[in-house]
Amino acid sequence: MEERIQKISEAIRTIPDFPKKGIQFKDITPLLANAELFAEAINWFADSVKDLGIEVIAGIESRGFIFGAALALKMGVGFVPIRKPGKLPYKTFKEEYALEYGTDALEIHQDAIKNGQKVLLIDDLLATGGTALAAAKLIEKCGGEVAAIRFLIELDFLNGIQKIKNYSVESLVHF
Repeated sequence: MEERIQKISEAIRTIPDFPKKGIQFKDITPLLANAELFAEAINWFADSVKDLGIEVIAGIESRGFIFGAALALKMGVGFVPIRKPGKLPYKTFKEEYALEYGTDALEIHQDAIKNGQKVLLIDDLLATGGTALAAAKLIEKCGGEVAAIRFLIELDFLNGIQKIKNYSVESLVHF
């Protein structure tokens, strides 16, 4: 497994000063372009939750959609998108969260998750944890149970895990 994690980690390139100066952007497109490594990542996600009885997967816009939809197909469960405001056409729940300067928000369809469903929340990157916490709260507003949260990448130095420490959280690659 360590060798697979190493190969996945090496396929994630760092782009300095993107989208603004001082940011070290983690670009997953080389990983996605490699079918073998992409499959390895999806397999890791599936293996990490195989005993949790996951009934639906929720992915956070936008790169969480990539992993979440592929994983939902592999696991034979449904997929629910969690999006930025104004992108979903039906009645939604909304959850705001703090940014470095100001706030942002996420939305989910009110009927997206059935009461008591076990949900896997998935995204590509854990940074400060604000987005993941807002998404988890949306799942709970729908009546779902956040059975686990999984990330492809975790930026350990930002300590985002602290905001979501009350959930079962794992990340494949750590920087």
